[in-house]
Order: sequence, then C-alpha cells, then structure tokens
Amino acid sequence: MSNHLYNKTGILSRFLLRQDRIRIPVWLLSLFVFTFLIAESFTSLYPAEQDRQALAETMLNPAMTAMVGPGYGLENYTFGAMMAHQMLLFTAVTVGIMNILLLARHTRAAEEDGRIEMVRSLPVGRLSNLLAAIAVLFGTNVLLALGIGFGLYVLGIDSMSLNGSLLYGAALGAIGFFFTGVTALFAQLSESSRGAIGLSFTVLGVSYLIRAIGDVSNETLSWFSPLGWILGAEVYVNNYWQPVFITAAASIVLVAFALYLHSIRDTGLGFLPSKPGRTFASPFLQSPFGLAFRLLRTAIISWAVGMVLIGVSYGSVFGDLESFFNEIDVMEDLIGPVTGVSLTEQFAAKLMSVISMISTIPALMVILKLKSEEKKARTEHVLARAVSRTRLLASYLFIALFVGFVMISMAAGSLGLTAVTVMDDGLSFGTFYSAAIVYLPAIWVMTGIAVLLVGFAPNASGLTWLYLGYSFIVVYLGGLFQFKDWVGNLSPFAHIPQLPVEEMDLMKVSILTIITIVLLAAGFIGYNRRDIHG
Repeated sequence: MSNHLYNKTGILSRFLLRQDRIRIPVWLLSLFVFTFLIAESFTSLYPAEQDRQALAETMLNPAMTAMVGPGYGLENYTFGAMMAHQMLLFTAVTVGIMNILLLARHTRAAEEDGRIEMVRSLPVGRLSNLLAAIAVLFGTNVLLALGIGFGLYVLGIDSMSLNGSLLYGAALGAIGFFFTGVTALFAQLSESSRGAIGLSFTVLGVSYLIRAIGDVSNETLSWFSPLGWILGAEVYVNNYWQPVFITAAASIVLVAFALYLHSIRDTGLGFLPSKPGRTFASPFLQSPFGLAFRLLRTAIISWAVGMVLIGVSYGSVFGDLESFFNEIDVMEDLIGPVTGVSLTEQFAAKLMSVISMISTIPALMVILKLKSEEKKARTEHVLARAVSRTRLLASYLFIALFVGFVMISMAAGSLGLTAVTVMDDGLSFGTFYSAAIVYLPAIWVMTGIAVLLVGFAPNASGLTWLYLGYSFIVVYLGGLFQFKDWVGNLSPFAHIPQLPVEEMDLMKVSILTIITIVLLAAGFIGYNRRDIHG
C-alpha cells in the first residue's frame, strides 16, 4: 500500500475522536460500571460455596445454556467462573452493537451525508477515512479490554486472577475488533448506512443463534460463530488464549478485505446491486405515511423475522421446564414461588417482560427515524409540500404504535404456539399472548417519551435508549442487584401486572395510557413550534 492511499490518516483519526468525544466515553464508562457492579454483586449475593453450587445446578438447564452459553467450572462454581459464564456473552453482544453503530456512523453514514466527499476534496488518501475509523474503533476496544481486564483484577475478588481478568477483557476487545471488521466490510457492500447496519446486526444475530443451537445440541456448530469462539476461552477456568487470537486474526482478514474493496469502488456506490426504483411513485408512496413506511419497510420485516425466531427459541425450552424445576429445588428460591401459581407460569411472566422491552426497540427506531430524516435535511422537502407537521409526525407515530403491537404479537404468538406444541399439559396459547400484550401500555409510554424528545429536544432523543437500558436492568436484573422498589418503579415496565401470576390491574394500565396521551400531546405541540433543522 503506497503512502498516498492513507495520507493524513492520523489527522482524520483525531478528527473522528473529537466527533465522538462524548459517545465513546459514555459507551466505555457504561460498560466499565456495569461489569464491575455485576462482579461485586456476585460476592454479596452468593457468599457461601453452597449458594454458588446451588446456582450452578440451575445452569444445567438447556434454556440457560442457550441464553448465556455453556457452563465451565460448574463443579467448582467460583466467582470468576460465575462472572464469565453469566456475563461474558451478554457483554460481548453489547460490545458488538457499540462497534457496529460507531463504525457505520463514520463510514457509510458519513458517505451518505456527503461528508466523505468533502474530506476527499482535501489532500487525504483514498483509504484514510476508513482506516482512521477502524483505528479509532480498534483503539477504543483496546482501552475497553485493558480497562475491564485490570479493573476486574483490582476488585480483588477471589478466583479472579490477573491472567483470567485480562483474558476476559481481551475476549471483549477481540469481539469488538471482529464486528468492526464486519461493519467495515458491509459498508463497502451496501449503498446505505441502514443496509450496512442491518447486515452487521444480522451477522450478530445469526452468530448468537448458531452459538445457542450449537451449545445445546452440537458443540462443533458453536465454533462457526465468533461468539462461540470467545466462550471457548473458558475464562477464569482454563483460560485459553487461542480463541482470542483466532478472533483477532479473523478481524484483521475482514479489515484487509474491506480496505481492498474500498480502494476499488466509487464513492457513494456499493458492491451489492440495488434494484432500480419505479419511474413513477405509487399512490401509496405519495403520502407521508407511505413514504415513512417505505423507508422503514426492510427494518420492520427484519425485526418481525427476528421476533419470531426469538419466540420459537424461547418457546422450545418449555417442554422440559416443569421437570427441570421439579428436579432442582433451588429454582423455587430463585424465582420466588407464588401460592397457587406454577413455576412455569412465573417463568413465562418474567420472560414476557424481556420480550416486551425487545419489542420496544423497533418502535423507538421508527420515531427516531423522523429525527434522522430531519438531520439529513430531507424533512424540509416533505414539509415544503401540502403536508403539515402534525400529519408528518402522526404518520411516524402510527407506524411506531403498529410496529410495537406487531412485534410483541409475533414474539408472543410464536412463543405460545411453540410452547403449547412441546408441553404435554401446560399453559394455553391465550395465557402466553395475554401475558405479553398487557405490556403494550409500557411500550406506548416509551414511544411517547421519544415523541416528546423529538418535539422539544431532538438532539437529546438518544436518551430514550438509555432509559430503555435502565428499564432492562432494573426489571430483568432487579432480583440480581436487589434494588429498592422505587428504583424499579421508575420504569413503566415495572407497573405492568405480570400475568398470569398477578391479577389484571386496569388502574395501572389506564394511568400508563393517560401518561402516554399527555406525552404525545406535548410532543406534537413542541414539534409544531420548534424550528426544523437541516
């Protein structure tokens, strides 16, 4: 590679770091705090060896294996083994998401917005911007690996050695490298940032699914997934470094291929052929609703397929669930049995809270798409016609409400049908569906918050993701951290009755609906009054 291809890469790297001077520290700090809090919480929740061994028995369940990976060191379930088993995979997925979003922002998204063309007009190399973005992300992942590795060791927790802690951090850094390479590659193949991000997330989702199937049924299959590679490191148990080296090597190959493709393609184009559009728009496309739906169509279909797969994968574990609960007494203590309600019903109720929060993601993406279109100066062209702001925002809102309903219905429906099929004598399909659909008011509240921020403070609309993440932690992991009641009550999902364990509470559901209406009304007022920025 000659010098002119990567001229001024260092300057561009500093420029990209300045652009992400808030994003990167927030991501890193969040991952650091979350990891260290979890590690510390294990020492207080399971101080005695018999407590940890009782928990290890629950990890033998195929459902748990599919969710968090195979358990290593279950015969001696130390704090280190517990941390790696229960948190490494979850954190790795989060790191993958971070790298996908950050790299796509500085490559294909910047190219779409015309920023790359402006940069290329200066005396910089053809590969400089892509190489700078990759260098920034690689540096971020190195900081992540070192920060988590040394941080876990400094906590001084028994069984968390320096070698194991550094391997834990290195595994996360390596998976970050890998998805940096994946996103860099798809940024060359796709013509849009939406396509690059979508394809990268598809690889992440398929990697998780292949690993889940392989961990439960065929160990060899897990080695076809990068997430399976890092779990093969058996952190804090056997501490194998080879999987990390394999992941890092695969990342280098992906990056090299991406740089080669970038060197031979024209700016603004991609290698995947795009279907030519119609010469004349259909009547459906000539409305703000039709235009919004067309922009979101691929994402909606992809999410719908994903929700069905999630439902089927979770529903398939219900066949052995009741016998598993009966065999392991400690499960009753962990779930907290309710008189007159089976442990399977309680597990289903808890599961639906997680599915509802996953279903909230595409609904929020719809609302935030309006903000994205405004940032790209496309909203002005729509509003320049006979389209009011109220009509435009209402179009996105209707799609968001529709998407929220469809996603949770698809997940609950596929889960219920699969569970009913595999269970000999268990819950009905209606029980599963009602336990999920009751969470719609919570999804509406989250949608209302997104509309409010888009209406008054579009630059702060990303806070909805933080709030959703907070809701996941306090609702799903609340029992692990033993939060106070008021901490959980700050999330709308905590106020939804957990059917069929609890009775339906129309008052709480009605209050959440009223809150949604107030948020939406305020959001529409703000959107109609503020300036539209290009």
